[in-house]
Amino acid sequence: MKAKLTYLDTAEAAELEAITEVLVKINRSAAVVKGGRRFSFSALSVAGNRDGVVGHGFGKARQVPAAIEKAAKDARKHMMRVQRTDEGTIHHEVEGRHCGSTVLLIPASAGTGIIAGASVRAVCEMAGIKNILTKSHGSTNPMNLIKATFHALSLLRTPEEVAALRGVEL
Repeated sequence: MKAKLTYLDTAEAAELEAITEVLVKINRSAAVVKGGRRFSFSALSVAGNRDGVVGHGFGKARQVPAAIEKAAKDARKHMMRVQRTDEGTIHHEVEGRHCGSTVLLIPASAGTGIIAGASVRAVCEMAGIKNILTKSHGSTNPMNLIKATFHALSLLRTPEEVAALRGVEL
């Protein structure tokens, strides 16, 4: 199923308070120039309020702190709402794909915790999901895993939405 990611508009994102960021990955790259090597850094971060709103960002700069700051700013621009149950899990099993990465998200009972790798765990924690089982297949690139997780979260539907689509009553 193809789903378009719907991000919060800037006014709605600005209203959110208590947004925290988690740094997922820092990557160093080098360009060889006449005088030696010139290093630059890229940072990947996930931001959220741990209550149903999460975003991801990517920033590049010549210094590490500047790259982290850019990634955090970008994450605040790409926020989306996540459908969760009262028990802190998702409503149904869902699979998300991005490039070579596939992420499977499975609802879990209370007390299970977040069973996930570092990239998917960061997204789930920032979204406020407390009980979930995950499995990633294919590429382990953190950027692709995060985008695949966001794709999976965008495919989530509440029982009420599914009932309305099918034209039945709960």
